[in-house]
Amino acid sequence: MKTNYITLSLSAVLLLGIYSCKKGEATTSELKSYEASTDSAAVVADSISSAASMKVKDKQFIKTADVNMEVKDVYNATISIEKSVQDLGGFVTKSNLQSNVVYEDTYNTSDTEAMLIKKYKTENTMQVRVPTEKLGELLTAINTSKLFLNSRTINAEDVTANIKYSELEAKRNQKTSENIEKIKTNKDKVSLGDDNMSEGNLQKLNTMSMADNLKYSTVDIYIKEPKLRIAEIAVTNTDSIDNKYKYNFIYDAKDGFVYGFYLIQRIIVGLINIWPIVLIAAGVVYFLRKRKAKRSELSKSSEQNS
Repeated sequence: MKTNYITLSLSAVLLLGIYSCKKGEATTSELKSYEASTDSAAVVADSISSAASMKVKDKQFIKTADVNMEVKDVYNATISIEKSVQDLGGFVTKSNLQSNVVYEDTYNTSDTEAMLIKKYKTENTMQVRVPTEKLGELLTAINTSKLFLNSRTINAEDVTANIKYSELEAKRNQKTSENIEKIKTNKDKVSLGDDNMSEGNLQKLNTMSMADNLKYSTVDIYIKEPKLRIAEIAVTNTDSIDNKYKYNFIYDAKDGFVYGFYLIQRIIVGLINIWPIVLIAAGVVYFLRKRKAKRSELSKSSEQNS
């Protein structure tokens, strides 16, 4: 009996030891798994804002973002962002890339050649839309192009109540439509039906718009270059061309002779056009001279008589 008791005791101790080892191995495995998942979550949290990837049970969010940053090359950054948006299943709704010239001047390098120097800054204002679940990935992709991040804003608007209200309004609209059908047909019924249909269409439009905003997040992006760029453009020396054709003596002399000839013609034609005035003026002058001559003769005859 005593031997059986000792055997049972040894068996129990052995089993407990094996169980403890197994439990310890399981606990170590779970801990390692938990630490790995925690490290992975930390990496994700470092690269993506929690607002971009936030999910809450029984909640619906419309997510938008605004990014303002400086990049080395606006054109290359724009191409990279557009490619990332396309790869994530999104699309670009606006891309306004422009170069703002702050100074420009032309320097002559020879009699026929010159160099146009422009100092400018390039910037781009973009608006893109991506699937909401890909918003964090897009923000991470955009972040790779930055030299300096001026600001980044992420908004998550809770529209759960709005969705519920939209559903209730749709039911109310349907009930109103059924009640209108029961009314006897007359002018008022037509007006009520038309108003109810218009309200229903507006409600459907709002529902579709909200569904689209839930499915796709809107991201406004403004990128610019931190310093001025310089463009050197080879152009023609216009000053030498102007000096070359500014004055041509033979042509100008010929042109002056022709102009003088036509001027004489214009004067003659002008005199012909005013011939009545010329004729009247000639008559007045003739009358005045004749009268003056008579006065002169009368004064001479009076002097002789005296």
